[in-house]
Amino acid sequence: MLTLDKIYHASHVLRDVVRETKIVPAPKINTECQVYLKPECLQLTGSFKLRGSGYMISQLSDEEKAHGVIACSAGNHAQGVALAATKYGIKSLICLPDGAPISKVEATKSYGAEVCMVKGVYDDAYNKAIELRDKCGYTFVHPFDDINVIAGQGTIGLEIMDEMPDVDAIVVPIGGGGLISGVAFAAKKLNPKVKIYGVQAAGAPSMYESIKDDKIITLNEVNTIADGIKVKEPGKNTFQLVKDYVDQIVTVSEDEISSAILALIEQQKMIAEGAGAVSVAAVMFNKLPVKGKKVVCVVSGGNIDVTILSRVIKRGLMNTGRNANICVELMDKPGQLELVSSIIARCGGNVTSVHHERASETADINGCYLRLVLETRNSEHVKEIEDALRSAGLKLVD
Repeated sequence: MLTLDKIYHASHVLRDVVRETKIVPAPKINTECQVYLKPECLQLTGSFKLRGSGYMISQLSDEEKAHGVIACSAGNHAQGVALAATKYGIKSLICLPDGAPISKVEATKSYGAEVCMVKGVYDDAYNKAIELRDKCGYTFVHPFDDINVIAGQGTIGLEIMDEMPDVDAIVVPIGGGGLISGVAFAAKKLNPKVKIYGVQAAGAPSMYESIKDDKIITLNEVNTIADGIKVKEPGKNTFQLVKDYVDQIVTVSEDEISSAILALIEQQKMIAEGAGAVSVAAVMFNKLPVKGKKVVCVVSGGNIDVTILSRVIKRGLMNTGRNANICVELMDKPGQLELVSSIIARCGGNVTSVHHERASETADINGCYLRLVLETRNSEHVKEIEDALRSAGLKLVD
């Protein structure tokens, strides 16, 4: 049974294991409400996962500790289990799919875990972990559907309510549901009036669909840049807790997630992974009824691969009108490039890339295409430049 006493006990036990992440204001995320961030991306290991695995491991019997723990993960859970086990002097073995990013494999090793690379995907790693658990007597640390893990994640709710008792709403990412289950339970027990909102990626809406259908749904496939919440099926415990304590669940698109990551970098100087940014995306794009409210968004993690980060930033710039691609059809004669560049300069745009190509066989024989990449202020600025080009008699093409 999950109880408030258990979550308080977890808070006491984890005092020397986790970092207390203080709430920070984020006034520019949405000017129609008071936005604050709970930056678990600044947690040790870069994610909230250390809380749940840390408390769960602390509650093992001496015999269980002697046998060690096992888990399967390609990311934050692996690192949380590894560091927690090391802090308690316990052996840990993490099964990882062989396609896991090298950076995450090395990070898991650096926290003291032994790593077992398994050919295939997450499900193959999970099956291998269960096989080794049964063979060697390890204790399996579930990433979300364990009461002690949920209690550990619930310490975030205690910290929010202690630091900001007048908060109106808490917005939490959802994958398997362990984080929001703990946060929602703790917050609602302390103040039943506080609203708890969950956010999933539109490409992995397992909890959203399960709550909508009032039964646990297993998705056939999931696809999202928010890999930390890319879960096909919620847990039995988490499903019931979400059903009982969460007020609403919404989804956000890949473009919205990318824009939220970019906003956190620029406005807050904070790096969030896709899963960590979905809560911010939901508030940023007005997916929730929080106008005029005091809102805390849990930024659950910051372990984003740098190669993905560069692509996400580019996508976020495009989505918010900070970058624009414009293609102009021109007559191939002197002065055309000067005409286009002078119009863009007059409107305050900055050309960062120019590509000139002859027209195709189906177009005017004297025609050409000018493809430009611009730095712009916002979507309205892009439209201003496009309108100015059209007003000068130039033809824009897709």
